[in-house]
Amino acid sequence: MIDGDANQRAQLAASHTREQIRERLSAKPRHSYLRDFVYGAIDGTVTTFAVVSGVGGAGLSTGVVVVLGMANLVADGFSMAVSNYLGTRTEQELREKARRNEEQHIRQFPEGEREEIRQIFVRKGFAGDDLERAVDIITADAKRWVDTMLTDELGLTLHGPSPLRAALVTMVAFVLVGLLPLLTFIYGFLGESEIAHPYLWSSLITGLTFFAIGTAKARFVQQGWLRSGMETLLIGGAAAGLAFLVGVWLGGIADH
Repeated sequence: MIDGDANQRAQLAASHTREQIRERLSAKPRHSYLRDFVYGAIDGTVTTFAVVSGVGGAGLSTGVVVVLGMANLVADGFSMAVSNYLGTRTEQELREKARRNEEQHIRQFPEGEREEIRQIFVRKGFAGDDLERAVDIITADAKRWVDTMLTDELGLTLHGPSPLRAALVTMVAFVLVGLLPLLTFIYGFLGESEIAHPYLWSSLITGLTFFAIGTAKARFVQQGWLRSGMETLLIGGAAAGLAFLVGVWLGGIADH
């Protein structure tokens, strides 16, 4: 444990030299698309297995499972990608609108905007000459002035993820990971003989997939892997269980 702490301190020291800090701060912001991947992977697995569970509960054929499952992958995957694109693009447009508004306010009422900067830095603990010097420095550059208003007054980020990349990551994760619950049924549908108990094998694969997604997420967010894996497994299992119960309840409809 002591060696681990020493190594961590050494790594922190190496990453906090003047050159490393300058390089890190001057680099363009990098955005993680982990949220989009996890979002797409979990939803793809849940919704596809929900189809498997519902059809299995209704006692329908393997072919029906495959057809409905693949249709779900394509349609819902594209729908989620479009939704994520529009949501991310909307956030981007809100930032752009807020920037235009602040630029207009500065042109029309600069003294009022200077007072807003002053109040922001008062809340940060500045006072006296230091406060006035900070206000002068911030308001001397229009871009810096607007950036400060966006982050400190409106609570917005200056940069966001690419809407197109977010959408693509979501759809790829949805389709690739969401395909896993269907594998046993696809094999039985295309092969010469069906796998015994395909729904059971699909359930096991799906459970492992949920758990793997949770443990993978834990690695990036520094959360306990077991807790994260079990949390994802329980949430996904609950959704699948509800779909199976609905399938059993409405199973008689398929016979008419």
